[in-house]
Amino acid sequence: MPIDELAEYDYELPPELLATRPSPSRDGARLLRLQRSDQQLEHLQISALPDCLQRGDCLVLNDTRVLPARLFGFRQSTGGKWEGLFLNSTPDGLWTLLSQSRGKIQAGESIVVRPAHGDDSDRRLLLHMRQRSEDGIWLAEVESQRPSVELLEEFGVLPLPPYLGRKLADADDRQRYQTTYAQHPGAVAAPTAGLHFTPQLLDKCTAAGIEHVFVTLHVGIGTFRPITVQSLDEHRMHQEWCHLSAEVADHLQSVRARGGRIVAVGTTAVRTLETAARSGVIQAFRGQTDLFIRPPYQFHAVDALLTNFHLPRSSLLLLVAALTGKEFMQRAYATAIEDRYRFYSYGDAMLIT
Repeated sequence: MPIDELAEYDYELPPELLATRPSPSRDGARLLRLQRSDQQLEHLQISALPDCLQRGDCLVLNDTRVLPARLFGFRQSTGGKWEGLFLNSTPDGLWTLLSQSRGKIQAGESIVVRPAHGDDSDRRLLLHMRQRSEDGIWLAEVESQRPSVELLEEFGVLPLPPYLGRKLADADDRQRYQTTYAQHPGAVAAPTAGLHFTPQLLDKCTAAGIEHVFVTLHVGIGTFRPITVQSLDEHRMHQEWCHLSAEVADHLQSVRARGGRIVAVGTTAVRTLETAARSGVIQAFRGQTDLFIRPPYQFHAVDALLTNFHLPRSSLLLLVAALTGKEFMQRAYATAIEDRYRFYSYGDAMLIT
């Protein structure tokens, strides 16, 4: 498949429709409902979600927590400014990072990371840059025995998607670019469909007979990257760690057995569920996934999806098209643009049933 054929998964977004700030309230976003049975579109609000689902359905939410993964410092050898993004840590304690500086970093260099808050000169974190992979990811030795999460809380700041146009998260971002149910630190980007949920909205769903369970997928840097290969068969997803417990697997199978639907909240929940159901049956899973969902794809675990509007030419857009069909997805996006929906992380949502 030549890359030009990705034009089918491309669109032009008027700049003013890119949501650079969250809506005044989490559940104040608009909701475009896509009904696959009759190919109909319906304009609603997120607050109407309980009315769009059925008693016995089960929401699956990703409870990952976004790490303060953006780092700032300087090259020890030159004093030149440096920025980095922590991706994860290896079993032997090394950090994987994206790195940016004015000059080209060389293997063997050391980076001095400043604390995220304040300018206390006594607090510094030293990173020894070991090697750089072909895709630009560095492996670094950390001069500290403290846990990565603890170090990031002291030295890092919350990372934001590049399209928001600001590197430093403000107080609003620190509160809103995190789900209300975030539990397990490990993501470098938020599972954005979950940003719409308040405890009250979940309570309304529960009162309507709609259950919810949690899975975990630590969202990685791949969520920011468009597809650039000449053939989709050549595209490789960055691995992301996910977990679906035996208890949740058993519960979801019981939901299906009684005729309920599994409603994934976000593409990260989809990838976790489908990774755990590769055998055709939802099973417990803990480990790395590189599952690339694109048309045509046979879903084994997902019946419906709540998701935000995604970047053009992205793996997330292809995942949506695999569920809706390409033409219905294209029509929905064209309608959302025409009706002035807000796009991307802080934007509005669609519900595919």
